Amino acid sequence: MNNALNNMEKILDHQICGFHQYILTSPVHLNYVSCNLCAMLGIQQNELLDDRTDLYAKMVHPADLEKYLDFIQNIILKEQTFTGEYRLIKKDGTVIWVRDTVTPGRLDDGTLIGHSVLTDITDIKNRNTDLVFLNETVPCGILRYTCEKQPRITYINSKMLEILRFPEAKEGEIDYLEMYKSNIFLMIPMEERRRFSKYLNRVFSADAPIAGDMTLLCCDGYRAHVFGWVTKCVNEHGEAEFQSVCMDITERYQARKANESKRYLRALTDVYDKIFEFNFDAGTVKCLYCEETSYFKRFENIAMQIEDALEKWLIASVNIEQQDIVRHFFRDYCQKRLDGIDGRPPQVIYKARSTNNSIRQYTGIFIKVDESVSLYCCRETKETGNSAALKEENNQLKEKMRNLVTKFSDGIAAFEVTAKGLVKPLYATENVCEFFGYTEEEWLPLMECFTPLESFVAYSEVPYEKYMELLRAGEAEFAYFDYQSEKECKIKAICSEKEPNTNFSRYVMLYSVDGGLEPDRSTLAEKRTVSIRTFGYFDVFVGDTPIAFRNKKSKELFALLVDRKGGYVTSEEAVSFLWEDEPANTLTLSRYRKVALRLKSTLEEYGISGIVEAVDGKRRIVMDKVECDLYNYLSGKEEYSQLFKGSYLTNYSWGETTLGELMNDER
Repeated sequence: MNNALNNMEKILDHQICGFHQYILTSPVHLNYVSCNLCAMLGIQQNELLDDRTDLYAKMVHPADLEKYLDFIQNIILKEQTFTGEYRLIKKDGTVIWVRDTVTPGRLDDGTLIGHSVLTDITDIKNRNTDLVFLNETVPCGILRYTCEKQPRITYINSKMLEILRFPEAKEGEIDYLEMYKSNIFLMIPMEERRRFSKYLNRVFSADAPIAGDMTLLCCDGYRAHVFGWVTKCVNEHGEAEFQSVCMDITERYQARKANESKRYLRALTDVYDKIFEFNFDAGTVKCLYCEETSYFKRFENIAMQIEDALEKWLIASVNIEQQDIVRHFFRDYCQKRLDGIDGRPPQVIYKARSTNNSIRQYTGIFIKVDESVSLYCCRETKETGNSAALKEENNQLKEKMRNLVTKFSDGIAAFEVTAKGLVKPLYATENVCEFFGYTEEEWLPLMECFTPLESFVAYSEVPYEKYMELLRAGEAEFAYFDYQSEKECKIKAICSEKEPNTNFSRYVMLYSVDGGLEPDRSTLAEKRTVSIRTFGYFDVFVGDTPIAFRNKKSKELFALLVDRKGGYVTSEEAVSFLWEDEPANTLTLSRYRKVALRLKSTLEEYGISGIVEAVDGKRRIVMDKVECDLYNYLSGKEEYSQLFKGSYLTNYSWGETTLGELMNDER
């Protein structure tokens, strides 16, 4: 028994960190102090033992003394285990953080005692202090949330609360923060939830982070725009969780969007007589554009409540017998009853009193800008009974389109599309020709006749279905590469039906939208080192920058030239490799010319066009202008002897011939 007690003493003194025992009846004091507590504080046992007062309390940091005394008082009152954190001042003046766990009990005579165990948490607190500093100084929202189907938020920092505009919870009111914490999708607008869910699935399955921008739905209904990252981590409990860091880019996004809208509006004003903005979040409508003599000029850019504006619109202009039709059209659209009908923008035809007091026919159409804003555009139209007038209006509109597109120089086009699915370009810049997969010489004949839409877009990288969606929905956005500015740009497309009767042509107008999608390649160094990797997957680097081939076949053509080791490749040979199951004929040779053009354009984009030489339709790589692991390995130099690890051009099946040669040489 005595040995057991002696062992207990050793355990308390040396193996239970910071152990000490309180007498919790007044006056509170310590009646036992372990050796490791004394070592922790740098004092002797007798410096903490006194029946008349709590000498240990004098070691507590003055700023935490009240918290410590409340902690002890709670133990006395409730007689249950409590844990608290506070600072202690060691004898040498050093401050340490401790976590104190006290378990109460009673002696045989009923005296209340407390067994205390201390843990030094100074390092943890210091790290947390650093994190708090970063949290307060770096203007980023931080989120941690579970990997469940309906993710729960486990941590949200103050900046994220600010971005999401959470109000302070008051007694008796809904705690919105707790609602959002239970389901992260509450902060994602309905139209963005599917995309966000796909992002999370991709991050979880690929175990790789994703970056991008997204709209968030704030607590008060405001929409914030953020750019951020989502990654999957393992938390302190060993469980997988998502972590996000995001920056508020709402102001920059709104400025860019406003600039884009101005260009959009400028394009629309050459087609429509009047344009009104319906803002459903604000519940307002305002006239953005009208003729100088129009009745609406006095209300231009003045926001009015939708109900008031609609009634004033009806009373002031629309024929009284058609007012109900137009009223229902507007109200149905405002209540989203017209969304998605045939996938086409809602249209209405009515007669109204014009500025000169005559009755004219008008066509109106709603073009959706985003979930909260739509543009109502209308213009005067001739009644279809007069074929000569209709033909004249067609010619006038075509001339308007030609005049419009010549105002821009950075990738513009206009097309006429018939009801039978035939298309004829009216105008296009060279960049847009390339976007559709044509050279300028191939494009010119297309402007003289109608071509089936499916054939016309066959060489474009955008699928045929996307163009059909444009014709149905009335608007779309596409990307193209501007080789003059050396950046990826966006084209906005507007499809305006000439008349609701599908026997008449529609006109598609494309115009450039400001803002590049990729960094300017002109910032690359003047002296470019081209490095080619063939062992494993095929990739090409300019300095440290990988070439982003936008066309798979152009990348494969370049790999073929590398594989040929400086020898010329004819068009017919290239076709036999790039389209292994198709013969070399007019169609495949035409495709090949476009692929070769895209490769040339990509190399020019990166300022390295000189590494490929073309003579009479044959092409070869200039070996002394590139660094290539294959060429280095074949040089026979000792320092390159270990480059080949048994794989070559893994992307392409035709690379197996060279792979076999390399394997034989190695043996």
